[in-house]
Amino acid sequence: MRKLLSADFSRLWKNKVFWACMGAMLLYAVIYMLNGCKQASLHLTDYNYSIDQYYFHFAVSIGVFCALFSSMFLGTEYSDGTIRNKIAAGHTKAAIYMAGLVTATAATLLMMSAWLIGALVAVPTLGVWQMGVAGLLLYLLIAVMCVAAFSAICTFINMLCTNKAASVAISLLLILGLLIFSSMLYNALQEPEMTSGVQITANGVVTSESLPNPNYISGVTRKIYELVLDVLPTGQGLNLWWLKIAHPVRMLVSSAAITLFTTLGGIFIFKKKNLK
Repeated sequence: MRKLLSADFSRLWKNKVFWACMGAMLLYAVIYMLNGCKQASLHLTDYNYSIDQYYFHFAVSIGVFCALFSSMFLGTEYSDGTIRNKIAAGHTKAAIYMAGLVTATAATLLMMSAWLIGALVAVPTLGVWQMGVAGLLLYLLIAVMCVAAFSAICTFINMLCTNKAASVAISLLLILGLLIFSSMLYNALQEPEMTSGVQITANGVVTSESLPNPNYISGVTRKIYELVLDVLPTGQGLNLWWLKIAHPVRMLVSSAAITLFTTLGGIFIFKKKNLK
């Protein structure tokens, strides 16, 4: 296992896709945070600008970066025949799978760190986190576990798919599909319970009596939507972005469960896979 990790990390430091993702995350963070600083300096509204509102924006896109990198990096294992060479050298399939998972997770965490460091450019303007140290650490822990879940899902796909192009497409489409699905659930939950009708008259804009919103999600359906959002890593990313962490324990347990069961299932199938 140690030799496998040493070889994988040696490849990682030379991997152009990894460094491109690192650079993109760093640049994205700086540009996004400077734009937030610009908005705060204009004081166009009474909105309470703080670094909290921007710092976790990476949580929405980190899954896409994870899918792109892991599929390119692990897909090379098949195209170059590296996996067969590792097996011929006496390494077990379980060790090979775990080494790939650890490398993918570490690489994605480094990309996340690039964002977190680049985003500090906003501290002089927006100040420190209003959520406090405990809140910041909790959000970072949820983000780390979310990255682990993303990495486990992508490793599962890329270690079982022998075609590099197919693994790239499947990984990206799956993460994007989950992100769209999570966005639909999140937007549905944001519907207000009551709506006010607006009419334009000769006397100006008149607001009518509040009426029940037919699109409001309530009861058991609402709890199911919230549960799915807390379970899916893309849903957790949206909640991190909007600072709406209502069930942190449920989110952490969900990420751990996804990571565990996806990894165990991946190792089981990978062991039975014929690589010749």
